[in-house]
Amino acid sequence: MNTPDRRPRLAAIVNVYRKMYHAQHIVDRFLDGYGWEGSYHVPPMDMVALYVDQVSPLDLSRERLLRHPAMKLYPTVEDALTLGGDKLAVDGVVIVGEHGDYPKNELGQTEYPRYQYFEKVVEVFRASKKTVPVFNDKHLSWNWEWAKRMRDTAREMGFEFMAGSSLPVTWRIPSIDMPAEAQVQEALCICYGGVDSYDFHGLETIQGMVERRKGGETGVKWIQAYRGENFWDAMTEGVWSKKLMDAALCRSHTLTPARPGFNDIFPTVDQMRALVKDPVAYHYEHRDGLRCTMMLMNGLVRDFNFAAQLSGRSEPLSVQMYLPMPDGRTTLADFFSPLVHHMETMFLSGKAPYPVERTLLTTGLTAAGVESLYRDQKRIETPWLDVRYEAPAASTFWRS
Repeated sequence: MNTPDRRPRLAAIVNVYRKMYHAQHIVDRFLDGYGWEGSYHVPPMDMVALYVDQVSPLDLSRERLLRHPAMKLYPTVEDALTLGGDKLAVDGVVIVGEHGDYPKNELGQTEYPRYQYFEKVVEVFRASKKTVPVFNDKHLSWNWEWAKRMRDTAREMGFEFMAGSSLPVTWRIPSIDMPAEAQVQEALCICYGGVDSYDFHGLETIQGMVERRKGGETGVKWIQAYRGENFWDAMTEGVWSKKLMDAALCRSHTLTPARPGFNDIFPTVDQMRALVKDPVAYHYEHRDGLRCTMMLMNGLVRDFNFAAQLSGRSEPLSVQMYLPMPDGRTTLADFFSPLVHHMETMFLSGKAPYPVERTLLTTGLTAAGVESLYRDQKRIETPWLDVRYEAPAASTFWRS
């Protein structure tokens, strides 16, 4: 890897490089730095190679290349990793396979080429007989088999592999974590966004908390999606806890007022029905019996709110994963800073700060939830989601 007399060199493989897109949020921080712990931080490493799959009139990469001549644009993934040579010439790889114009399959999944990028990276590793740490933005793939192959390949070849989004590592309000070794009876997340998109973020919100429970992660044995009237029927029938729903909604900063002008804005079920036109839930059971529910409730909230019932505690534990969105005066989404900070940690130390199995499991849950929706919201048994791991002892969310 890197040596004391040379700064680590990175290559970025991205779909598109446009304003407010993930590549801009991530790669810009390596190029220009970002605010961190009360000061301005410039990563002690150099982004030297860039591959952009789709270039549009709104592309920013050409401007970045002019301002940062040390970074070069390459026509292929392989050239970016070898710096135009014949062997691996970088110390770390950043894959941002998010956004862009890519086809959708019959399930409605966008077929982003994250797996294809990863395979090309691995080809260079094999040819060079050398590996370096790799980061993959968001979930691993829309295809479960490919996602599992990515994790397995990294394990077999012995390189560090980190993935996921900002949700598990951003600020929390209040600034708390799930107590280590807690006995969790039920958990849920109320959030917003689309299927095959923000559902992954909601699942990450849950998993980043419940993975710390007693016994660690055991995998998931089944999942069932609920949409529209089926959602409201399931809520009325008590498929998930209304008490936990209320606890999560109490953390929201964007709760739509049910009765404008009144002090009590908390919505009744009938008012939720009027506000949320197309609710979606993924309800699933872990192998150790823990049941969780991820809910997309567009029209009611625009943030990510978690609640769980713990044994020996009368009131739920609840928290918001705080994602302060850019307000037009800046293109910076601050919640990408802790994600890049953890990427830096991996590239410098050669050790991922949290296990990629978290992302493997949430990738599989996302795919299974989408499939349940496609199959008329049928329950799907998921023996393949036998993903077991221990969460790191240290909390990794942003406290400053």
